[in-house]
Amino acid sequence: MREAAVEFITPYWGQGALIDTSAPSLADDPDAREWFARMERMGTSPAMLRFLYAMYLEIDVRRVLPLVHAPTLVLHRRGDRVVNVRNARWLAEQLPNARYVELEGADHVPLADPDQILDEIELFVTGKPAPVDVDRVLATVMFTDLVSSTARAAKLGDKRWREVLEKEQRIVRAQLARFRGDEIKTTGDGFLATFDGPVRAIKCGSAIISEVGKAGLEVRVGLHTGEIERMGDDVGGIAVHIASRVGGLAGGSEVLVSETVRGIVAGSGIAFADRGTHALKGVPDEWRLFAVES
Repeated sequence: MREAAVEFITPYWGQGALIDTSAPSLADDPDAREWFARMERMGTSPAMLRFLYAMYLEIDVRRVLPLVHAPTLVLHRRGDRVVNVRNARWLAEQLPNARYVELEGADHVPLADPDQILDEIELFVTGKPAPVDVDRVLATVMFTDLVSSTARAAKLGDKRWREVLEKEQRIVRAQLARFRGDEIKTTGDGFLATFDGPVRAIKCGSAIISEVGKAGLEVRVGLHTGEIERMGDDVGGIAVHIASRVGGLAGGSEVLVSETVRGIVAGSGIAFADRGTHALKGVPDEWRLFAVES
């Protein structure tokens, strides 16, 4: 079915060349597929879509291209699954003052990894490359979460539950200060924090579980090390998303870490139990996870 679909597309779009379907794409993200499907359903009717495709097939700008003498930037992703890269290469050859840049990736829409597109546009317009983002740093990201918080809140009521949360927050903040972690924000019944080293993050997570347990509560902790982007008082980046997904898979009273963390702390004496390979929602590839053994 995949080869048949590719052959259907390529006589018009790809000049007969097969499209590389192995490159990472938004199509691999279930959330992105759902968003695009909803947008397409709301954007046009089936009859109008058929009309639009027929209109596209009638558009021919080949004779006009040599007449365009304005400086032109042509951007195209090498693995584009909609329009084959040969079309962009040919287009750039026909424009007298074109600059052609071939980007990595397989998505046709600009909103996929827009930074690479904006950087090339900035270089084209200003003649200078985009400045290096100095707000990106390597850090270990921690997510904590109270186990069974919804059921406990319903049982205790708002006033008593607020008291429980305040107690848990005091405990977590005390351990963050002890292990030099930076609290980024609370996430309802949990915390997002960062550390400049994974060993302290692991020890902090274990201490949080122990101290919160003495108060009759149960917490789970997820850790991942990667490059994060500082955005004012908040942080972002794929490393933050991975840490969040890892935390969501942790069991009660468990510090669960990515294979990246385990690899960095090799030789530290910290023992781990293999928790297998998992697909993390919205994150490419599969990830091997490990639980810290007490």
